[in-house]
Amino acid sequence: MNVMIRGRARPYRTVSFHTANNEIALIDQRLLPHQFTILQTRDFRQTARAITDMVVRGAGAIGATAAYGFAQGARSFRGSNLPKFSRHTKTVYELLKAARPTAVDPVNAMNQVRLAMRAGETVEEQQALALAAAEEFAREDVRHCQDLGRHGAKLIRNGMTVLTHCNAGWLAFVDFGSATAPLYTAQAQGKTFHVLCDETRPRSQGATLTAWELAQQGVSHQVIADNAAGHLMQRGKIDLVIVGSDRTLGRTGEVANKIGTYTKAVLAHRHGIPFYVAIPLSTIDWTLRSGLDIPIEERDASEVLGAWGTLETPRAQPRLSTPRKPPKRPGRRAYVRVANPTSGALNPGFDVTPPELITGIITPRGIFPPRQLWKRRNDLGCPPPR
Repeated sequence: MNVMIRGRARPYRTVSFHTANNEIALIDQRLLPHQFTILQTRDFRQTARAITDMVVRGAGAIGATAAYGFAQGARSFRGSNLPKFSRHTKTVYELLKAARPTAVDPVNAMNQVRLAMRAGETVEEQQALALAAAEEFAREDVRHCQDLGRHGAKLIRNGMTVLTHCNAGWLAFVDFGSATAPLYTAQAQGKTFHVLCDETRPRSQGATLTAWELAQQGVSHQVIADNAAGHLMQRGKIDLVIVGSDRTLGRTGEVANKIGTYTKAVLAHRHGIPFYVAIPLSTIDWTLRSGLDIPIEERDASEVLGAWGTLETPRAQPRLSTPRKPPKRPGRRAYVRVANPTSGALNPGFDVTPPELITGIITPRGIFPPRQLWKRRNDLGCPPPR
């Protein structure tokens, strides 16, 4: 997608690989929307840390980053001893797998790379195959998101107001996004609609990332407090909900996504509002049999007890009717404690939405009721039993 840099639109992808120096280039999402910076990770350990620290986040983006990170780790091996190389790549795999345990895309991505590597008879051949497979995963992620847009745009009608939660946009994938792909496709088709972005506490990915994306693409939108959605649904001001997913169970249709998704699904069900989940095929987990088995990441309490932002130079308070203009230069990034100084916090990063609250799953192969995924598994990329 395009990013405005010094008044000019330039195309970017969330993650890319530099073959010459074996480095991964990532948009540092921690600094958005105030600062656009590309961060380079020089080895697989830095890549794993970038995933854990949420330099890069979102299902497809961390999947592609893990695939590239696995190839990066494989290519860093020196020597021709295959057993030693195998032990080395297992270490790389386990480190990247543990970086964000709730998401399944990194595991699916690395498994795809490891499968491709089996055709190599030497270390050098397997290293080359690893990078080729990682590049293919990234290209496939883009294709899947484009297909999601094609299928999902049919749900959007002129004059609609669409609610999103967290960021399942192009920043969460290599390009185009999952939940935002139908929006971008509908925009390209000339449809007029409005998007409400849940702020998505505690990290505020809706307010910082989705809103920034939509602003870059010129999509009409507003940010709302997480707790405002029920009121707006009750007043008939929301017509459709589209969210993403970090892990969708192919056997049951349960969806793990950013904390607060389940709450929005309950509210949408209560008010008869269609609730859709958009996913690439790499987000489907075909092995787990219950959402209770999905590992829910417990993140640091500081995310709940405070917030990151930029410090601006004080200025005269504008009139309420006048939107406040951002400063030309971003202020210093800082963490601000909000909660009571002696209080702790619980901070689960994800929740699980049951299939009865989901209208449909938007996939690259079409839109299906959640409980139909298992019946359509052959069409949806379910690997054959080993």
